[in-house]
Amino acid sequence: MSAKSDIVLVSGGAGYIGSHVAHLLRASGFTPMVVDSLVNGHGFAAGPGFRQGDIADTALIRALVRDLRPVAALHFAAFIEVGESVAKPAKYFENNRDKAKIFFDTLASEGVDKIVFSSTAAVYGEGDGLLTEAHALQPVNPYGQSKLAAEEYLRGLPGMASVTLRYFNVAGAAPEAGLGEAHFPESHLMPRIVMPLIGLPEKLLAALGLDKGFAIYGDDYDTRDGSAVRDYVHVLDIAQAHVAALRYLIAGGKSDIFNLGSSKGTSVKEIVAAARSVLARPDFSPPTLPRRAGDPAMLVANSDKAQGVLGWRATRSIGEMIESAAAWHRSETYRNAILGRLA
Repeated sequence: MSAKSDIVLVSGGAGYIGSHVAHLLRASGFTPMVVDSLVNGHGFAAGPGFRQGDIADTALIRALVRDLRPVAALHFAAFIEVGESVAKPAKYFENNRDKAKIFFDTLASEGVDKIVFSSTAAVYGEGDGLLTEAHALQPVNPYGQSKLAAEEYLRGLPGMASVTLRYFNVAGAAPEAGLGEAHFPESHLMPRIVMPLIGLPEKLLAALGLDKGFAIYGDDYDTRDGSAVRDYVHVLDIAQAHVAALRYLIAGGKSDIFNLGSSKGTSVKEIVAAARSVLARPDFSPPTLPRRAGDPAMLVANSDKAQGVLGWRATRSIGEMIESAAAWHRSETYRNAILGRLA
């Protein structure tokens, strides 16, 4: 069974990152078929070529592969909340590990032998500093543990060529494409800073847990300004890395792992200053509270390998992340998606 050269299967393609990747795939000449259960994804983000369903539904995946003959698959379908993973570890292992295994096995049995896996730098655990792909793998929560288990299973599949992409904090949006973050509740730092500053309804902010205000935790770290440094990459830069990884595999590239990051990171104080400037809110001056236990001073991914092999590097600034996020969160599409959850 020969594969059609432009069709790719995208699991979780109605979620935040998956939807942006599917959007860029279309712009890059591919035809993505999105499979998403819509448990956390959104119908507005699914785009053309969408099938609602579970990745562990072997009959569904088998039928799609036999009908479409995709050249490869990109896997995003996963639960991502670290705190929830600690409270409900079985939920995370069932979805992120066990269902991923079933999905990979089904693809392999039907002749799909190329997979790009959207993983996480959480597999490194509580490392501090600039992390390379050689860093020890010591995930400290069920989210990171379940993703690492899926990584290892994928790499062990005979005849499968795979690229695993690990990254920390994805931010920003593609409001011009009607895409952006729509988590419920919202735990990511960038929208937690941006949304209270752009005049959104109090009811919406309260429902998302954003009505208590933002705070800086710790200003005495050994960093350039005393606040913790983390790695933020624009979602469209992340999407470009997935397209580059797909092209690499199609061209005959061997299985490999790549970190995706800025290689320098951004401090919390720098993000606050950027938000103050981009959003024209000179009054934004969040309080500083004591450090939280276990928070490292710096977590940044070294992406030299991705640049050398895939020709990828992050190009969009923190300001662009904030500006695009603000435009998205002001949109009617976003408001309707969240308010629909409250109905």
